Amino acid sequence: MTVWNAATGPRCLGRLQAILLAWTLGSTAGVAGEPTPGRAGVTQGERSALATYFVAPTRLVWQSREGVQHADSLLRPHPGQAVLQETRPPCVLRASSNGVAGVLLDFGRELTGYVELFTPMTGEQAKLRRVRVRFGESVSEAMAELGGKQNAQNDHALRDQTVTLPWLGKKMVGPSGFRFVRIDNADPELAVELSHVRAVLQLRDVPYLGSFRCDDERLNRIWEVGAYTVHLNMQEYLWDGIKRDRLVWIGDMHPEVSTIHAVFGFNDVVPRSLDLTRDITPVTEWMNGISSYSMWWVLIHEDLWLHQGNRAYLEAQKPYLGALLRRLANLVGPDGRERIDGMRFLDWPSSPNQQGVTAGLQALLVMTLEAGQRLMTTLGDGDTAALCAEAAARGRRVVPDPNGSKSGAALLALAGLLDPRRAADEVLKVGGPKGLSTFYGFYVLQALARSGDVTTALDFIRTYWGAMLDLGATTFWEDFDLDWVPNAARIDELVPPGKKDIHGDFGAYCYEGFRHSLCHGWASGPTAWLSQHVLGVKPLEPGCRRVRIAPQLGNLRWAEGAYPTPLGLIQVRHERRADGSVATQFEAPAGVTVETGSDRRPGSL
Repeated sequence: MTVWNAATGPRCLGRLQAILLAWTLGSTAGVAGEPTPGRAGVTQGERSALATYFVAPTRLVWQSREGVQHADSLLRPHPGQAVLQETRPPCVLRASSNGVAGVLLDFGRELTGYVELFTPMTGEQAKLRRVRVRFGESVSEAMAELGGKQNAQNDHALRDQTVTLPWLGKKMVGPSGFRFVRIDNADPELAVELSHVRAVLQLRDVPYLGSFRCDDERLNRIWEVGAYTVHLNMQEYLWDGIKRDRLVWIGDMHPEVSTIHAVFGFNDVVPRSLDLTRDITPVTEWMNGISSYSMWWVLIHEDLWLHQGNRAYLEAQKPYLGALLRRLANLVGPDGRERIDGMRFLDWPSSPNQQGVTAGLQALLVMTLEAGQRLMTTLGDGDTAALCAEAAARGRRVVPDPNGSKSGAALLALAGLLDPRRAADEVLKVGGPKGLSTFYGFYVLQALARSGDVTTALDFIRTYWGAMLDLGATTFWEDFDLDWVPNAARIDELVPPGKKDIHGDFGAYCYEGFRHSLCHGWASGPTAWLSQHVLGVKPLEPGCRRVRIAPQLGNLRWAEGAYPTPLGLIQVRHERRADGSVATQFEAPAGVTVETGSDRRPGSL
């Protein structure tokens, strides 16, 4: 193990910024500050944390057979301003009683925000035109009618609406999460002229501090897409989805927060969202109405404490945290079995397997109480810490059968209730990546790493998350099943006859058909996982003042990257030698002590 030399080290920091610049997302700037302890609300006149970027369409996907002229004008450069004299003919949509006149535009990647429609000067100033605007995360969603078998909806954000255009001006429509926009003339009596259409992207202008590169470009792309998926969801609060589920779901936040630590370092969207949910949830109730989500709130706080080390912020959690932990400790029965009430939930695909859910909740409760013991010891509440320790020890005496549930078995392995190698061999690796979910797939990967089988975890990432990329994804989805793939069309094309619609024909539970979100932050787990396990960086003391670097390359030849800490970037490069051993170079900022060697201790994520 040698210290990395900055003069000869990796040059991967900034690669993702360059990619985003190529996508015309603008530059990144600034360094995040510290959270305000205990503050969840907003004040009058508070400045938005979001920056605005304008994105031009990249492709005309479709236009109606009749009634459209000069559609290609929408793909040419434009000043983004209504002008008295256009330099080229505008796009004209002329509907009739026999059919619509419309175009479908592709903006090249998933976006969150609005679309702006610019109109030129026409001869009939008093007659205002109307257009129907449909946003879509897939081509087929943008072409769909509301309702029906494929379940297109206007939940959370209006993605299908008719609006009136100004004369010689612009109209902003939205917001929503989208890549594709269909625009139809809504009035057969009047022609619509459009000089320009552009997307208005809104997201936090924060630098991508962390980075990851290896000899497998598919994994590199997956890391980047996971980072971008979370970035889009970093709005005023940390959302789970930018089209539907524009809400703060605490359990869903855990993979997102893990990705934020690995990519952005500190960002105030995390404490802001944690505090919002705390402040609207009495401790006698469960966060988001789900028992496990109150447990995830505790686990996220321990991760935040280890990564950022903000003592004042942790102290602000003490009253609520202590009361919640005392409530949770009472849910471990005298026999050690969990007695969790309320909605018993891990993730949607595992829900029918109630025995698997029970196994997962037992493990999650033990991990939460042990995290609570550590936090309350730090906060000087010895009584609550002892209560947590005693309840967790009782809970460790019970190991429920996961009943084939990969989600349940993964949590049992991470809690140390089930031997990780046994969990991997008997449950996690059975059927390969089939049976994963985009949410709890993160914990399956974590458990595989705990078992020492990083190669299988890398193969799962390539196969499962990579299949979404093969179908045209630029962000990761709310859910995905490999059984959907055979004979399915890509999301960036009109569905050919005889092909399945990967978006409209599938989905379940709350995400049937087009209600399915194709940009969901909980699906970003591989980004955090690759930084944690392949780069091998793990904080051991609050604020990353002591970290472990323990790379696991699996079947990779090399990997390099950066991991943010409050004191600066840790930069690493790992290369496999001819004898199979791994040579590591690293550079750590002043104030960060680095240890090396593996650590697979149970009881933490």
